[in-house]
Amino acid sequence: MDRTAGQKRAIGGILYPPCEPFSRQMLEVGDGHRVYVEQCGNPEGRPVLVLHGGPGGGASPAMRRYFDPASYRVVLFDQRGCGRSKPAAAVEANTTAHLIADIELIRLTLGIEDFILFGGSWGATLALLYAEAHPDRVRQLVLRGVFMATRAELDWFYGGGAGVFWPDIWQQFSEMVPLAERGDLIGAYHRRLFSGDWATEARFARIWAHWENVLASVEGDASIGEAPPEYARTFARLENHYFQHGAFLECDDQILRDRHRIEHVPAVIVQGRLDMVCPPAAAWKLAAGWNKAELRLVAASGHALSETRITAELLRVMDGLRGA
Repeated sequence: MDRTAGQKRAIGGILYPPCEPFSRQMLEVGDGHRVYVEQCGNPEGRPVLVLHGGPGGGASPAMRRYFDPASYRVVLFDQRGCGRSKPAAAVEANTTAHLIADIELIRLTLGIEDFILFGGSWGATLALLYAEAHPDRVRQLVLRGVFMATRAELDWFYGGGAGVFWPDIWQQFSEMVPLAERGDLIGAYHRRLFSGDWATEARFARIWAHWENVLASVEGDASIGEAPPEYARTFARLENHYFQHGAFLECDDQILRDRHRIEHVPAVIVQGRLDMVCPPAAAWKLAAGWNKAELRLVAASGHALSETRITAELLRVMDGLRGA
């Protein structure tokens, strides 16, 4: 979850100034996939790996600006099939295990011993799963809008829970498919997003993306325009592919089951109290009993990275870690 179009509300006045990468490369990760990787900031600084949302959202230039460029070596990459990675919208050999392996390959390729993981929504999911697989390679977790990819979370967002608060937008989303198929909207959209007809895929992709985009901000601006067709198709196909397969987890509670592997790792969790996409209950469960985890519930804030209070809190976190 968490598509990068949410960056439209990025608050330029409090972020660090725009910066250009000092390194860009296309990394061959196997299976015909090439992953875009960039680095910015201080080449000798503390490494931070930024994990974008979606799946399928891609990294954006605004994400570089949450880090003091004099202190951090910031690594961003576009996960398989999205952003500048190739081939676009490809779901073959594109699973959570592949993404975890890609992160490890990036670490090894760049010669990084360990790093801070910075991720929100699906990026938080992936950060947690990578950390549980490679706990000795993570020195700190900074998470936002926690999503643990459980059936309950997917049912909330695609089964009508969030629709109780947004009945008009929910109606647009659900009425795209016949009544008989509305008991499983992820499956219904999957059939259309992978129909083989580009126009059909693009049409359903725009509605899929619009549903999430409107609810990402606490303002809930229903007048938000649709994403460009090619971007929407990539985003929707990848996100739907992962959710159709339960994020390729071993079991529904895999993240909580394996949390003991990372309880020695410090974590700060920034969570909007009014997050309609990923409600605070998941962040609360994740932090409960984790002595090194600090949960910061942010008032009057929703899901988007770019919300004013969320941005300000994340900047405080990262500035506070500069000398840690």
